[in-house]
Amino acid sequence: MSFDPLYVFVFAGLFSPGPNVILLTTSGARFGFGRSLPHVFGVAIGVGITSALTGFGIGALLLAQPALTFALKCLAAAWILWMAWKLFCSTRGPQTQGRDRPFTFLEAVLFQWVNPKIWAIAMAASSGYAIGLPPAQEALRLGSAFSGINLFVCLFWSFAGSLLAALMTRQVWWRWFMTIMALALAASAVMVFL
Repeated sequence: MSFDPLYVFVFAGLFSPGPNVILLTTSGARFGFGRSLPHVFGVAIGVGITSALTGFGIGALLLAQPALTFALKCLAAAWILWMAWKLFCSTRGPQTQGRDRPFTFLEAVLFQWVNPKIWAIAMAASSGYAIGLPPAQEALRLGSAFSGINLFVCLFWSFAGSLLAALMTRQVWWRWFMTIMALALAASAVMVFL
């Protein structure tokens, strides 16, 4: 059995900064590693579902329907900008209780449907790294590769965020951290249209 280059592509695509990395790092910093685990698992499952759909040709269908694609891009950008605004306005510092909370499992799963980075990576993987399997097997191959690799990526970033929280001992550092993360998330909304 030979090594599948799909794994390297998926790891590089998912590990690099994007909406999930920003949100998971921020969640780990604000809420701790343990409270961020539903978010982590939701992202891993949601990414697997989204990428599996590209194995069935959903990505090609979206590309063939420019009006639908544009509507989904507008929805994605609006949701990402709303989350960036919430981050920017959020309470500065770690949260053990109160109104702020990490993503739920379902929220994290659903976010992958409008996450432009995941769709771009999944469509590139399904077109560039397909090995000629029937659609159901290709979908299973893509979904399991994306979910399995992304689970470790998500665990890494949320844990890194929790470690970062220990270093931010002053309120001004939290303010800068949250502002930078909110601006980075807002900038990723622009990427939806590129």
